[in-house]
Amino acid sequence: MEHMRKIGVEEELMLVDPDTGRVTAVSAAALRAREDATERGEAGEDAPVDQELFLQQIETATTPCLRAEELAAELVRGRRAVGESARAAGAAAVAVPTPVLPSDEPTITPKQRYRRIRDEYGEMTRQALVCGMHMHVDVSGEEEAVRVMDGIRPWLPVLLAMSGNSPYWEGRDTCFASWRSQVWGRWPSSGPAEPFGSADAYRSTVGKMIEWGAAMDDGMLYLDARPSSSYPTVEIRVADVCTEVEDAVLIAILARALVETAASGPAPAEHWRSDLLRAATWRAARYGLSSTLVDPRTMELAPAREVFESLRAHTREALRESDDWDRTGESFERLLAQGTGAARQRAAHEVSGSVAGVVQDLVRRTEASWSPTADVAG
Repeated sequence: MEHMRKIGVEEELMLVDPDTGRVTAVSAAALRAREDATERGEAGEDAPVDQELFLQQIETATTPCLRAEELAAELVRGRRAVGESARAAGAAAVAVPTPVLPSDEPTITPKQRYRRIRDEYGEMTRQALVCGMHMHVDVSGEEEAVRVMDGIRPWLPVLLAMSGNSPYWEGRDTCFASWRSQVWGRWPSSGPAEPFGSADAYRSTVGKMIEWGAAMDDGMLYLDARPSSSYPTVEIRVADVCTEVEDAVLIAILARALVETAASGPAPAEHWRSDLLRAATWRAARYGLSSTLVDPRTMELAPAREVFESLRAHTREALRESDDWDRTGESFERLLAQGTGAARQRAAHEVSGSVAGVVQDLVRRTEASWSPTADVAG
C-alpha cells in the first residue's frame, strides 16, 4: 500500500491485588513509583502510563504503527511499562475488562473532570469500572472520518465478538462473552450511531447531545466509532481489552482494513437501521464466537467462521496490500482453536473450580505477555 494508514492502540487494564485477586485502588501509587524510577534512570520502558476514571485502572498506548509486528512489539512495551509500575505499587496490571471478583465501590480518580462525571451521572458512573481497547486509524480529515464511520457500522459487532473477554462480573458468570459492552452501553452517548453523511451533520448531532446532557464534552462521546478529538484518526471503541496480545493485533489490523475499505470504496448502497445494529451488537456480546453471528453481507445469522470470512472478503484488497491477509486467517484459526478470552476464562474456572482461579490465570497470562520471567505454570 503506497500510503498505508498507521494504527495505534490504547489499552485499559485492571489493577489487582495479587493476594486477594480483587481490584485495588493504587493507580496514583503506580504512577508515583514510575516517576521515581524515571528520575533514578531505572524506568524499564519509555511508554506512556496514565490514569483512568477509577484508581483501580491504568492505561497505556502504543505509538502509531505501520506493521502488525511493530504493533505487537508496542503492545508488549506498553504492558511492560504498566506492569512494572503496578508491581512497584504492590499490584498486578491485568488485561481484563471487568472486575472478576466482588469488590468495594470503585474509587474515582481525584481529577476535576472525573468528579464532575460522577456528580452528573451518579450511579451510572459508579458501575462503569470496565476496560476496553481503543484503536486509532489514520484518516485524512473529518469528512473522511465520517465517511468511514458510516461505512464500517455493520462490521463492528464482528470485532466485538472476537474480542469478547468479560464473562465474569463481581463473582458471577453473566452468560455473556462481553459483559463490558453491556455495562458501557448504559451511557447515553454510547453504541452504534445513525449514519451522519457529512462532518457538518456529525458536529450538529454531537452538539445537541452535549447540549442535552447526554455527554459532558467531546471526550464523553462513547460511540462505537468517532473522530478522535486529539489525533487525525478514527477511534474505534467497540472491543474488550484482550488478554492475549495476538488477539489484540488481529482485531486492530482488521479495524484498519475496514477503515481503508470504507475510505477508498463506494459509499454503502444501503444504511443499516441502528436498532438492527444494536441487536447484532447484543448478539456478538452475548455469544462471542460460540454461536452464530449476523453476517453484514446477508443480514442473516451464520457460523462465526463464515462471518469472519465475509469480513475478510470485504476487506481483501486492504489486507493484501498491508501484507495482513495470511496473518488474519492464521490468527483467527488460532482464536477458534484456543477460544476467545471469555472461553479461556471459563476454562480456567472449570480447571480451578473457583472464580479466584480465573483471576490467577489472568494475572499469569497478562504478565506472560510482557515478562520473560513470569510464572505461567498452572
